[in-house]
Amino acid sequence: MSAPVSGATVSGAAVSGAAASAVPSGRGAARVRPARAHVAAVPDAVPAAAGTHAHDAEERTRDRVLNAVLEHGPISAAELGDLLGFTPAAVRRHLDHLARTGVIEVKRVARAGAGAGRPARRYVLSSQGQSNLGNDYLDIASVALRRLGEAAGPEAVRQFAVERFADMERRYAPEIEQAGPDITARAQALSAALSRDGFVASAQSIEAKAPLPAALSSVQLCQGHCPIQHLAAQFPVFCDVETDVFSRLVGVDVRRLSTLARGGHVCTTHIPTGRPAAVGTPSPAAPVNPDEVSNHLQERP
Repeated sequence: MSAPVSGATVSGAAVSGAAASAVPSGRGAARVRPARAHVAAVPDAVPAAAGTHAHDAEERTRDRVLNAVLEHGPISAAELGDLLGFTPAAVRRHLDHLARTGVIEVKRVARAGAGAGRPARRYVLSSQGQSNLGNDYLDIASVALRRLGEAAGPEAVRQFAVERFADMERRYAPEIEQAGPDITARAQALSAALSRDGFVASAQSIEAKAPLPAALSSVQLCQGHCPIQHLAAQFPVFCDVETDVFSRLVGVDVRRLSTLARGGHVCTTHIPTGRPAAVGTPSPAAPVNPDEVSNHLQERP
């Protein structure tokens, strides 16, 4: 008789109902207690629902951390905590999870100032994280550009890129001209315009320290997001044409140090500030030999 009692205790409402009808009233029914077995199973649903809500809240918080890394990266865990109002432990928990899933990664950045020290740990979006932001129609564009190159040659692809960035140049030029001849001010104006268009840009002044001449001072213009990253990986001419546009806008020759398209943490452009800008209306992009070597190093920073 012990086996049927065990089954009634485990199986819930269906078995408990059968046990109640099978066992006559009296001492035998009291020993089975089918109603108690049924009630015991009901509260299990409450913790499950609570766990779902907690998981959703955790995901929303993690998305806030990811968006902050995108917008402000490279950024430290402490800076993230101050920005979002999270405790250091909470920030690091979310950063560790995002790093394990591959959407962010650590970048070592030299500390500002003359003193030596260990590079600071800064967080940036990884290539996977960049791709997760969405690349609508890039597959179609890639096929179209490949067909264009096959039909009309590399110069046709370059001309397409020139036309694409011509609108950027026309829109940015008046704003940057208002910054005057100072290269640093022009670079900062360019950074602000890029950020407004979703490139998540920043401009950091790099002052030359003695005994280096002041003429070697520069601005590093960084872009944390590229909406055509995977397209530019297949067609580097997009990066080249964008660099040419930057050079004309700020008024000095610039050099692309790294690109997201080639595996860099960010797109980084070196802008020398040791001489005045050649101000004036930027000239249209001049055609170049498509066989020329790209002017950006395409190295990881």
